[in-house]
Amino acid sequence: MSAADPSQITTDRLLLSRPVPGDLAAVFRIHADPRVWTHFPSLRPSDPDEIETMMARWRRSWERAGLGTWTVRLRETGEMIGNGGCTLLAPDPDDPAAHVWNLGYRLSADHHGHGYATELARAARTAAAGIAPERPVIAYLVEHNRASAAVAEKAGLTLVHRAPDAGNPDPAVMRLVYADRALTDAQLATALR
Repeated sequence: MSAADPSQITTDRLLLSRPVPGDLAAVFRIHADPRVWTHFPSLRPSDPDEIETMMARWRRSWERAGLGTWTVRLRETGEMIGNGGCTLLAPDPDDPAAHVWNLGYRLSADHHGHGYATELARAARTAAAGIAPERPVIAYLVEHNRASAAVAEKAGLTLVHRAPDAGNPDPAVMRLVYADRALTDAQLATALR
């Protein structure tokens, strides 16, 4: 994996790039597919403006922390297959003790099951450690999403929290938080926002 510039990372099979406005349509197409929202269908976007809002959060992370979500393309073809990476979660910019890297991804359903998410997650952890190793890397997910839990574990994260998923339309759903180290109360509160 090349890692000199975190805005352009190359792994064995992927090209990870800082998003640009021209990526919006392809990102929306992937996110609008109900097959990628089987574990939380109520979050599926129905309007490109929702993706623009999400991409604005990615831009803020890149601007504030030097790292954020990438677009994910296949090296062999250049096809965009999703997005992911480590995005800064910082509810209070003046309280770095509560900041965490949020490891997340969303890949095209046609590309699930090929190990791309794990390859992306490992690259994201490496990039985060190169920028701010003191900041923990977390991944939060719903318990019935076993594939995402497996990716978190393969990326070296361990389960640090399990509780009901506040605000979920299904009150029986449990929220899991994985991390690369023990979290302080402030860091866990950030992860659960």
